[in-house]
Amino acid sequence: MFIQTYLSSGGPISLSHASNLLDVNRSGYYKWVSHQDQQHSGSANNIVLHDAVQRIAVEFPGYGYRRITIELKRQGILVNHKKILRLMKEDNLLCVKKKFKPVTTDSNHGFNVYRNLIKNLNITQLNQVWASDITYIQLSHEFVYLSVILDLFSRRCIGWSLNRSIDTQLTLNALDMALQTRWNDTMTGLIHHSDQGVQYASNQYVEQLKDHNIQISMSRKGNPYDNAFVESFIKTLKWEEVYLNEYETYWDALDNIGTFIDEVYNRKRLHSSLEYRSPIDFEQEANLNSIA
Repeated sequence: MFIQTYLSSGGPISLSHASNLLDVNRSGYYKWVSHQDQQHSGSANNIVLHDAVQRIAVEFPGYGYRRITIELKRQGILVNHKKILRLMKEDNLLCVKKKFKPVTTDSNHGFNVYRNLIKNLNITQLNQVWASDITYIQLSHEFVYLSVILDLFSRRCIGWSLNRSIDTQLTLNALDMALQTRWNDTMTGLIHHSDQGVQYASNQYVEQLKDHNIQISMSRKGNPYDNAFVESFIKTLKWEEVYLNEYETYWDALDNIGTFIDEVYNRKRLHSSLEYRSPIDFEQEANLNSIA
């Protein structure tokens, strides 16, 4: 290796000779060269990253730094989301806007409400408590609504319904699926738990529960912690499925969400609260233990 310095004879001098003449430490020189190479490489990488971030932001102006980080990952560019946030601040790409969030619970109605039956309840078996809730899913040009029902013992989603309307029929469809999945005439003592929303308090919904001798339980008004397990399920659904996809149509959402619930969440996803088993595996073991 040679430093590009020449003697009066016109020939290059060696690194060792040059170091002695200039009183420069060889290891220090190597460290300086390595640092320069890293700086040049880092600058080039940042230019490429800036360009990639800007292209995504232009194509999807509603994306925040988290979604852009995920999209970069899908394109094979692995980078920390904090760095993307910094780059977007530098390039003024952060959109400051108030997001519209649909209201999914309307507790101002004239129907009867019921007391909370599951507070401090020890849940020890399947079909002891079914819990239900509603959330919204944002599509490209509209919102749709998802109603789910979970068995709180196994955390399995036993009923769900996706619809453009947030009405009683939405929740009835989810309840019908749960009944088809689980109901038999020997079941006794089952509790259905929900918030005080009009869909759950409506005459149609209450009559369906009473026709099957299902006890009715409702959360305190404005208290999501009374239905924490379903809230946790919805959070998992949003982070592991919905936010990773951009649903164009209702049918896209229906297909993807259905696959996630039935094939991923219920059958494959490991739950720490179930000793790292899936809900269906947990139920099968619970059934075997009850027979034994």
